[in-house]
Amino acid sequence: MEDLVVASEALAAGQLTRQVLRTSYVKLHHNVYAPIDMKLTAADRARAAWLWSRREATVVGLSAAALLGAKWLPTDEPAELARVRAAVAPGIVVHRGSIADDELCLIESIDTTTPARTAYDIGRRTSGDDAVIRIDSLLNATRCDPAEVNALAARHPGARGNRLLRSTLDLVDGGAESPQETRLRLLLIRNGFPRPVTQIPVTDQHGRVIRRIDMGWPHHLVGVEYDGGHHWTDPDAHAADITRLEFLAARGWLIIRVSSRQLRYEQQSIVRRVASALRQRDRFIP
Repeated sequence: MEDLVVASEALAAGQLTRQVLRTSYVKLHHNVYAPIDMKLTAADRARAAWLWSRREATVVGLSAAALLGAKWLPTDEPAELARVRAAVAPGIVVHRGSIADDELCLIESIDTTTPARTAYDIGRRTSGDDAVIRIDSLLNATRCDPAEVNALAARHPGARGNRLLRSTLDLVDGGAESPQETRLRLLLIRNGFPRPVTQIPVTDQHGRVIRRIDMGWPHHLVGVEYDGGHHWTDPDAHAADITRLEFLAARGWLIIRVSSRQLRYEQQSIVRRVASALRQRDRFIP
């Protein structure tokens, strides 16, 4: 939050002059400015909105997820606040409704909804794969258990969006380490495969975890890995992949590698390759 300034405070303290404020800063909200060349993240927008509220609001929704460490969040969506008495401002969404004291925590001295309450709110207000991706990221960052989110839904049985939340929670998995891993997992589930285990540990002879597989079926020794662009273009990453795949093959694993292009344009090919690998083990065939 060091780069964000409350103009009246910065001017009064002599930290900035009006000339510098006009020429080197951009106004985000009333009395809240950021350096003109600052690339704002979702967390920055959350902090700016909280400063606009005179440090009184509670940060909720995607803004809370950003402060809690979730990645891959959109940077151009409005900040989300609750418990705000001031009029709504452009770029800020104010949510109404009660939030229990045990559904709050402090992040950077900012009142923020807990991971479970944040996931609960996101799941009620967002639909489709976006909701799964965002909650996956939040759970991955915080290690929150989906059971905690379900408990909140049970606490608020009449809340709007609870049905949507439950359908999303059936698909979330905090083991996802990127949106593409979430999309790949959803592709497999929707094509009839058993739900894959995520972040499967592979140990050496001493029981130490030295590799992890993105997802797969440990009892069948079939894994599926999403490889981003650097796996194919970076020589060091490619060399490391060769070593890793040889290590896994020596332990009996069949690994299906999936690229970004394949996930976007060749989904049925992925399904066939996974089915073939499982078929080789005389296991489940979708």
